[in-house]
Amino acid sequence: MPNFTPRLEIYPQRIAENARAILGLCHRHGIRVAAVTKVTCAHPAVAQTLVEAGADLLADSRLENLQALRRMGVTLPLMLLRIPAPGQAADVVRWSDVSLNSSVATLRLLSQAAAFYGIRHQVIFMVDLGDLREGIWPDRAVDALREAATLPALEIIGLGCNLACYGGVIPTAEKMQQLRDLRDACRAATGLELPVLCGGNSANLPLLAAGGMPPEINMLRIGETMLLGRSVIDRSPWPGARQDTFRVVGEVVELERKPSVPIGERGQDAFGGTPEFVDRGVRWRAICNLGRQDVVVDNLEPEDPGVIVLGGSSDHLILDVEDALRPVTLGAEIAFTPGYGALLAASTSPYVQKVVIGKG
Repeated sequence: MPNFTPRLEIYPQRIAENARAILGLCHRHGIRVAAVTKVTCAHPAVAQTLVEAGADLLADSRLENLQALRRMGVTLPLMLLRIPAPGQAADVVRWSDVSLNSSVATLRLLSQAAAFYGIRHQVIFMVDLGDLREGIWPDRAVDALREAATLPALEIIGLGCNLACYGGVIPTAEKMQQLRDLRDACRAATGLELPVLCGGNSANLPLLAAGGMPPEINMLRIGETMLLGRSVIDRSPWPGARQDTFRVVGEVVELERKPSVPIGERGQDAFGGTPEFVDRGVRWRAICNLGRQDVVVDNLEPEDPGVIVLGGSSDHLILDVEDALRPVTLGAEIAFTPGYGALLAASTSPYVQKVVIGKG
């Protein structure tokens, strides 16, 4: 076992179990899956696991990650999740096979770039069904698609939407039927076939599992439920999935008995906040070599249920270890199960070592 900290441990065999189960569910319902790699920054071990499990496409929000996937030898189609920046049109068509778009002005630039490179770039046009993140408002979709249909070197392959991200709007059969109906209206107005209906992300899986997904929905973008084994609606464990696919490990750099509440006149903390404290008396407190530059500290669940995450600064994670089930000593390692935000940050931080653990 590696002895350097902080580190992010990755368990590909456990991820593979989740991926095969979720992909199987989707494929049985005629749904292709764009497996999302962004929360791990397209780590090669994770990407290869998703490919081998049967993903239909790989998807990421960063062009740098798509470029890395292609250079590591991934031959599946690559999808750019984040709405393209107009100034990156050339790189978008170079490194992604399909992109999600909501602006005709950006599509014009993608069309020019694709024509320059002599390629045909596929586009899923995004509509906003109420979550208020990306997507054109439905009453403007037909006019936008009518204009987009005239652009050379682009193939508008379908419509998509995104739910349960910014606004937390839950995907329902009614929302999916709205997407289908909008596709039908766009078909009639433009003559485009629009064969793809990309209904959303991991948040759509409960609807699919319950048998409520309209059969016209034939693509989903799935990341968190495969990688972390949780429903994104409420972060409850997904039935039959594993949640021990990643571990964040820090090392105790200080262990002292201290009061639970700061002493003295208080102002803001280093991040401009005013944290609240629970007076538990004098307790054993540990500091680990993890901080906000490495993880989302309040998105870590200690493996030892007796350990309490109190908070953190840029470089330090503050823990109450008074009731730890295992003895805590200076230099001891303390492990955590990361949530989505903590995994994203740990994957992104150059200060966190990434370690692939081969055994399940």
